[in-house]
Amino acid sequence: MSNQVGLPNGEQVRSVLPSPERLAKGPVAIFECFQNIPCNPCADACPRGAIKPFTDINDCPKVNDSLCNGCGICLTVCPGLSIVVVDYSYSPDEALLKIPYEFLPLPGAGDKVTALNRTGQAAGTARVLKVQENRNKTAVIWLAVPKESVMEVRHIRPGEVMEA
Repeated sequence: MSNQVGLPNGEQVRSVLPSPERLAKGPVAIFECFQNIPCNPCADACPRGAIKPFTDINDCPKVNDSLCNGCGICLTVCPGLSIVVVDYSYSPDEALLKIPYEFLPLPGAGDKVTALNRTGQAAGTARVLKVQENRNKTAVIWLAVPKESVMEVRHIRPGEVMEA
């Protein structure tokens, strides 16, 4: 981790990113889970077995990118909100980004929102495509994000849109 509590450093983030070839093929989950804590609901939830078996309950999850179809089920059960789904094949200029969201009120489809980076700073504007509510109260917000910033965006601020 970086010297700021809870923020991963660049090397950690790069270590969990799928290859550019895999990103181009379609949706895939990215796990930014860097703390060894007893946790594995993502592995139990994955219907495709894309999360590699844990040697120890404290292991950080590893994804088999070739099995992951980006369904996002793992995203809804992660208590650390450490999983996002990225789809570079969404459009020529934008990527689809699915993020967990646990605030109210929820944004609505069609809303423009401020995209935030890992430190909470404005990273541009995103468009809400869909709001998927789930039984466990973790909503999944589907965002259209410029491809050049999708790997930085990890949260949103609904309401007044602030540019980076």
